[in-house]
Amino acid sequence: MHIHILGICGTFMGGLAVIARQLGYQVSGSDQNVYPPMSTQLQQQGIELMDGYRAENLDGNPDLVIIGNALSRGNVEVEAVLNRGLHYVSGPQWLAEHVLQDKWVLGVAGTHGKTTTASMLGWILEHQGFHPGFLIGGIPLNFGISARLGGSELKNKPDFFVIEADEYDSAFFDKRSKFVHYRPRTAILNNLEFDHADIFPDLDAIKRQFHHLVRTIPGEGLIISPESDANINDVLAMGCWTPVEKTSINADALWNAKLLKADGSQFSVEFENTEQGIVDWPLTGEHNVYNALSAIVAANHVGILPKDAIAALGQFINVKRRMEVIAKINGVTLYDDFAHHPTAIATTLDGLRKQVGQERIVAIVEPRSNTMRLGVHTETLAKSLADADLAIIYQPENLDWDLSKLKNYANNIEICQSLDDIIAKLKVEARSGGHFVLMSNGSFGGIYQRLQDEL
Repeated sequence: MHIHILGICGTFMGGLAVIARQLGYQVSGSDQNVYPPMSTQLQQQGIELMDGYRAENLDGNPDLVIIGNALSRGNVEVEAVLNRGLHYVSGPQWLAEHVLQDKWVLGVAGTHGKTTTASMLGWILEHQGFHPGFLIGGIPLNFGISARLGGSELKNKPDFFVIEADEYDSAFFDKRSKFVHYRPRTAILNNLEFDHADIFPDLDAIKRQFHHLVRTIPGEGLIISPESDANINDVLAMGCWTPVEKTSINADALWNAKLLKADGSQFSVEFENTEQGIVDWPLTGEHNVYNALSAIVAANHVGILPKDAIAALGQFINVKRRMEVIAKINGVTLYDDFAHHPTAIATTLDGLRKQVGQERIVAIVEPRSNTMRLGVHTETLAKSLADADLAIIYQPENLDWDLSKLKNYANNIEICQSLDDIIAKLKVEARSGGHFVLMSNGSFGGIYQRLQDEL
């Protein structure tokens, strides 16, 4: 069977391609941006890549076309699929029908922390010998790949599959959230805030989609959520038919993390006020403590003792582009962080501040996510940078709003219109040393290597 994938170099669609190859299918695909590392990973799997969208990419007469949610009507290759009457499907639907059937699905949903939590959970299962399948929107460094089919070799044990359960829509012809297709038995609802302003009109619309997910979770399954997240609690109050286990930090939920270090790098795990063990690891930030606690609870649901999950987390390597140290040059530490939302920025910088104390922090932000590009989070974006001594915000020509408005809410912000201006500014700031955090959910114009070269 020949499967052709439109938008194949996206993390999700690229993961589908790898899994389809592991199932034995012939796989090809096209994308507007075919470049390493995704292109290399796919080509190594024997997948044919086509640079750019063209009708002739379909001349191989694929049996099925999987269309990514970045594609819409008017795209020349999409139009060719429709005009030729080819069989097509969304990525989430294909995954549900051809991969997730008969598997114990562990889904990780939420505005923040999906990739990291799913990576932690996958690693805990791997550490215990279950060889889970997974599809994650990043590269877990414990595995070095973003997706695999997996399959347990342990007798009388189910096949586990960990999926990053995204609320974004499935395709131009299927406006349901991706996660509605996955039917998880174990579901982590990490948190819920307004995001994806390009497709959701307000927070209530996102809550409704999360409740659609809740409706699919079996009564013998489990939902895991923070006790203090009011928006998740609102979703559950709409109706819930599944047991819920709550998490907290320095509080009294069923599962509680007690911080032993303020930066979150060491904490004890408590179940019903009884200590289960201590996590001691290089990660920081309360957000990562919540991520870890959720992963421990999910692992417990499938039969892994908390002490064994804690041991696994001691060997966890964070996901690529999540506060990843990319260089240390002349007293400056450079970090690459996949920041997509003000809350993610705030919690990341809070964790770093608690780790480094009074040392200088410079945040360099590209507001690239659809929500931030629309200017929805003007005030919250400015305030999310409070822990930085200096915040440099990149305003490219095609941004839809004037970033100078940010200065109405904070006095540590400078706006730069070009990467050259940013690099020149950072070369001056580097004389004082410190921690430079590059925050973007894209390539940031290649600034990572350019800055290293200049410094």
